[in-house]
Amino acid sequence: MKDAKAFRMVLVTTGSEDEAVKIACALVDERLAACINIVPGMRSIYRWRGAVKDDSEVLMMIKTGAAAIDELEARVRELHRYEFPEIISLPLDKGNEPYLDWLGESLGNEG
Repeated sequence: MKDAKAFRMVLVTTGSEDEAVKIACALVDERLAACINIVPGMRSIYRWRGAVKDDSEVLMMIKTGAAAIDELEARVRELHRYEFPEIISLPLDKGNEPYLDWLGESLGNEG
């Protein structure tokens, strides 16, 4: 049984679905993420360099281990085209035990 607090949900936005898929495949292949949901069709309104922007973006919901956060963030920044990509880590409080076990196994943390 895994403790939910050993895992994180990381939110990352990208400018295209292709970019999100590229990043997701790399993170899962490298065992930095167990699962990534890609949610297209998001609209972001934000201030950038003194102007209000209105852009289409894609949201990535990344399930990972707390111990992998720094490495995951570095890898996302390597692969991402944004100058300052959004990378927000949220702690998990509770989760379905079999799912948490699967997360650990998928990240290579079977112990």
